Amino acid sequence: MAFFATKVGIDLGTANTLVFLPGKGIVLNEPSVVAVSEQENKILAVGIEAKKMIGRTPESIVAYRPMRDGVIADYRVTEAMLRYYIEKALGKWNFWKPEVMISVPAGVSSTERRAVIEAAIKAGAKNAYVVKEPILAAIGAGIPIYEPRGHMIVDIGGGTTDVAVISLGGIVASTSVKCAGDRIDHAIADYIKKSFNLAIGEKTAEQVKIQVASAVPMEEQIETVIKGRDFITGLPRAVEVSTNDIVKAIDPELRQIIKAIKDVLQETPPELASDIIDNGITMTGGTSQLRNLTELVYRRTGVQATLAKDPLYCVANGTGIALEHLDTYKKSIISKRG
Repeated sequence: MAFFATKVGIDLGTANTLVFLPGKGIVLNEPSVVAVSEQENKILAVGIEAKKMIGRTPESIVAYRPMRDGVIADYRVTEAMLRYYIEKALGKWNFWKPEVMISVPAGVSSTERRAVIEAAIKAGAKNAYVVKEPILAAIGAGIPIYEPRGHMIVDIGGGTTDVAVISLGGIVASTSVKCAGDRIDHAIADYIKKSFNLAIGEKTAEQVKIQVASAVPMEEQIETVIKGRDFITGLPRAVEVSTNDIVKAIDPELRQIIKAIKDVLQETPPELASDIIDNGITMTGGTSQLRNLTELVYRRTGVQATLAKDPLYCVANGTGIALEHLDTYKKSIISKRG
């Protein structure tokens, strides 16, 4: 199996990291979280094991995310996380240094891009290719990116929303905003705090988003019970929230995402804009699965939006397809370091 193991695709996200091996598909999908012991400055756990520790650790252990808003916030920890994922995907006995392809947000600076490449090389890669997320999301969503037609892709992850119009294998117009799943979670936690005097953690806010949140008000609301700590008494308490409460709470964040889509549509050349009206907008990324988000996009822009198949895996699948046809995709590949 070693010959497959010489290429690895990594969707290095703010919330989750996915690893793709050609011939095997997605072999890893774990949270981008690292637990560090502050006293010994030692990494204790990565991924699922580390996420379990969030909000539940003694003071000497810190569980945090080395990626913020889709870019490296902590270089050393990101490198350790990459090494862990590469080793876990390839197995301990793999002696080949793999070629690694990593996704980065469309708005990434050259310094940030270099940091990703260096972290990958230090983590054991032979070569590292860095590709903009919208290109990979489009490839993974099955969009024929080399056609002389305009395709719009909206990739909403944990830290960033990438919006891009792609034609002839390149990005014609794009923007990247640091407003996505994490900001929506924070908005939910703030709303619960202001409305019910209840403190909830990141994990609970994310569960509320998945269980009841919607992008537009719903007639038949979903309700859920949230448990947290009362700000006044300091004791645990439970409250009930329903969909339309959360719709109001997350509206400012969704407005930012819609604004990003509108900004890119306004920058798009007229010929490509007419293609987008015909083809619609393709939505990828975990947060694009928010209830009725495609409906909201349609209401605000007048362009039909559809959710890609397996939206969470589009970028990772895109890295796999691009790795399998590396020569074809070389011209869409931004930078390489051998």
